[in-house]
Amino acid sequence: MHFPARKMFITGTNTDIGKTVVSAILMAGLRGCYWKPIQTGTLEANDTEWVRRKTGLGDDHFLPETYCFREPLSPHAAAALESRKISLEKFALPVIPDSKTLIVEGAGGIMVPLNDDHFMLDLIKKLAIPIVIVAESGLGTINHTLLTVEQLRRHELEVLGVVMNGPRNNGNRQAIEKYGQVNVLAEIEPLPEISPQTLSDCYHRCFPVTDGLPSNLSTG
Repeated sequence: MHFPARKMFITGTNTDIGKTVVSAILMAGLRGCYWKPIQTGTLEANDTEWVRRKTGLGDDHFLPETYCFREPLSPHAAAALESRKISLEKFALPVIPDSKTLIVEGAGGIMVPLNDDHFMLDLIKKLAIPIVIVAESGLGTINHTLLTVEQLRRHELEVLGVVMNGPRNNGNRQAIEKYGQVNVLAEIEPLPEISPQTLSDCYHRCFPVTDGLPSNLSTG
């Protein structure tokens, strides 16, 4: 399967790595549907509202979260503070039109705990859709990215590729592609501002496109 798939799970090598910005870029370019299954830190921000505002897309492009928690903590900890528990049984992929791309954004990295028994990795396995890894471009990214790729492949999950976020670093890109045997799909340099236009421009600049759509769009 090639990028982009009809359904994609956006994960990262860490928290605050740029998953939401990358999700917004994909939304602006593909005009798909966005779903954040678990949102923490609603006292400070809500990623769904942020992506909606920055892309300018209508309400029909956004799906409600399965779980929302007030504190900006790991899902298991944020849930515990509210005397709640995350259950994998509550999650199911939303039904969307065949013409749309589904962008699912995770919370934190793949080994973030959801409860006493499950991690974000288990949610990814349950949803069973291809994965895009968002990684930093700078120092430390090789180790974090290769560990993430290795863990996903150990569980026989499909990795579409890596998006590197930050100033271009050709050495790190080459190392990730060589040692991880994975494609770097795009390098997203810092945007001077974030708006519907700059997000759309970034998508078409950083990802291969033909006639406004990726040339290798898959129907999978």
